[in-house]
Amino acid sequence: MATVRLTAAQATVRWLMAQYVRVDGEELPYFAGAWAIFGHGNVAGLGEALQAVHERFPTWRAHNEQGMAHAAIAYARQMRRRRAMVCTTSIGPGATNMVTAAALAHVNRLPVLLLPGDVFASRQPDPVLQQVEDFADGTVSANDCFRPVSRYFDRIVRPEQIMDALPKALATMLDPASCGPATLGFCQDVQAEAFDYPESFFARRLWRERRQNADAGELDALVAALKAAKHPLLVAGGGVLYSEAEDALKALIEETGLAVAETQAGKGALAWDHPHALGSIGVTGSSAANAAAARADLVVGIGTRLADFTTGSRSLFANARKAQINVQPFDAHKHDALAVVGDARTVLQALTAALAGWRAPAIAADEVRAWNTAVDAVTAAPAAANLPSDAQVIGAVQRSVDDDAIVVCAAGGLPGELHKLWRTSRSGGYHVEYGYSCMGYEIAGGIGVKMAAPDRDVVVMVGDGSYLMLNSELATSVMLGRKLIVVLLDNRGYGCINRLQHATGGAGFNNLLADAAHAVLPPIDFAAHAASLGALSEHVGTIAELESAMARARAADRSYVVVIDTDPLKATEAGGWWWDVAVPEVSERPEVEAARRAYEQGIRQKKDLS
Repeated sequence: MATVRLTAAQATVRWLMAQYVRVDGEELPYFAGAWAIFGHGNVAGLGEALQAVHERFPTWRAHNEQGMAHAAIAYARQMRRRRAMVCTTSIGPGATNMVTAAALAHVNRLPVLLLPGDVFASRQPDPVLQQVEDFADGTVSANDCFRPVSRYFDRIVRPEQIMDALPKALATMLDPASCGPATLGFCQDVQAEAFDYPESFFARRLWRERRQNADAGELDALVAALKAAKHPLLVAGGGVLYSEAEDALKALIEETGLAVAETQAGKGALAWDHPHALGSIGVTGSSAANAAAARADLVVGIGTRLADFTTGSRSLFANARKAQINVQPFDAHKHDALAVVGDARTVLQALTAALAGWRAPAIAADEVRAWNTAVDAVTAAPAAANLPSDAQVIGAVQRSVDDDAIVVCAAGGLPGELHKLWRTSRSGGYHVEYGYSCMGYEIAGGIGVKMAAPDRDVVVMVGDGSYLMLNSELATSVMLGRKLIVVLLDNRGYGCINRLQHATGGAGFNNLLADAAHAVLPPIDFAAHAASLGALSEHVGTIAELESAMARARAADRSYVVVIDTDPLKATEAGGWWWDVAVPEVSERPEVEAARRAYEQGIRQKKDLS
């Protein structure tokens, strides 16, 4: 058997480069490259290995480990999970900075390979710089934090272990049912150790796409349930997009007349103006979709986790029978649903054939028209010179870009407003991370989106709170030439949670800057800050000025930040649904007591429905 002597780190990189997938008929490397912030736990091992091949396997430098992992995850999502990236860090804080991003990938079922440096397997230098010690367990390291937020976890303590661990990690990432982050804690001395690896280990491998057919009995049961339903409704989740099932969904609804509502992850599965598109569903849903859900006697989820924002904390379609089409049995059986385990595209195609000649009841077109009229009203430019709402900013941004643009967001009030109001005409044009709703994802995620879709405008919409939490990758976008258009809405604090605080009877406290403990309110100049990171920037005062600035931003040669002050108290009242946020049973504030009574009424109504 022919062998080649390499360090474990060199062998790892060589193996990663040999893994291929087929994307749109073309065979491409599965790993597009690596993000790295080097430290003593990975610079001598993985750093040396990556440098040796950097012309064939790119390595990008970021400014924050969480941010670079967000970029890698966003790339995978925008690529429909067909390709992924690698992230490597030193031990200690470099590694644990990625734990939040790992949790985000875990919740959203997105692939990323994390290679944090780990302690010395030999234990001879213990405790090495940044090492976490457990008084009762000598095997513990900081990387154990990754265990609950990784779909696959291993610690490499011998160089030959990569021959087992790497294929298992990639098999997990590529499996549509188990897809998520894989973490290999890579002991720093092992990275540098040599081993005689079989040359066959590095043979080029093409990983095949797996599409699972539905069980015939499960499919038949769903067909019978649809034919018996008086008010059926489809709910498209992210699985529709990951399965590339948009055309199959469109064919099904045009054959049968079924109506479709969309989750955050599924938004864009159907063009917003399709006659059978009802818009967003749930807590941040359209009035048309939520009305259809409330009267539905059968709700069929397609590739959705049925999170609480989708189900209105299990109150929206509590009186309907549920069915779930999902490649992951864990999700397919939620809510005691009629489960159809299988690939979304394959199942939808089978449904179309099985339902040939059958038509669902007509959708309520007047409800859709009323909702679109409401969207037009709240997103129109304001007549007065008051501070604009988030909705009015969204309207201005939408009017300023074409249908190819991709909007990116993650946390605060903006995801809810975008879910309701952003009109997605082209698949892949809506990229809102709302599974983990992670502040700080926006700009870093925007870089990953731009890497996946370099020919499309990427518009990052971010609040001032999230920008302050993680803005450093704006400099990375300039450094890498990955142009973003960043629209920064400054409402001077955490406006979304301030509104929730008031809605639950609380006094304004610790959310808006004016209500937080301070000696001086900081006069933050966001445009100047963005410019200091290398971006072009400007502050605008009106919606008209914003639209003019957007034209300049689109024409610019590098990342461009437009800052606009907004009203922290305004939110779109149209649409929406109840959300379970527990209110204190006892309080000295009468406002809290009133909110508690309203909360209990909501709980009673939910129980009555179920």
